Amino acid sequence: MTIPATTGQDELRSRLPDPSTVIPEVGTIAGAMFKAVTNGSIPQTTIGLVQLRAGQIVGSTYHAVRQTGDLRTAGETEERITAVATWRDAPYFTDAERGALELVEAVLTPNPSGERVPDELYAKAAAHYDEQALWTLTLVIAQICFFVPVALIAKPIPGRPLGQHYHT
Repeated sequence: MTIPATTGQDELRSRLPDPSTVIPEVGTIAGAMFKAVTNGSIPQTTIGLVQLRAGQIVGSTYHAVRQTGDLRTAGETEERITAVATWRDAPYFTDAERGALELVEAVLTPNPSGERVPDELYAKAAAHYDEQALWTLTLVIAQICFFVPVALIAKPIPGRPLGQHYHT
């Protein structure tokens, strides 16, 4: 997805160049992670929703724009995409999607009064996902968490196609 240029967007530069030009193994890691999470045990839409919510929670414009674009390309409605930030009150999500969204929030949000993923939350998720799907969902969250520091430190340019979001 390409975002229309706005004032100053053409001058945007990432802080760092594409990591695969400096550490080629990053491409191998990214490819393996993508393969692991697209094993078919959970819908691609759920992956996109979870990763969009993760991008919102950590304050990453790059991830929010990228996941929103991917969801649009996959045919998701604007209502569902927009409502991810307020999924608890929104009528657009299945119980399984709600479990996945609650899980990513628990992992990424500190809980000063207890553990982040208590047994009750795990049981909610397990009611909708078998062991393979739970592992996949866990890896979906791990995948986006792997790329959070990349987005926040290197600051890839939001809205640019893959391979074109870093300065050269």
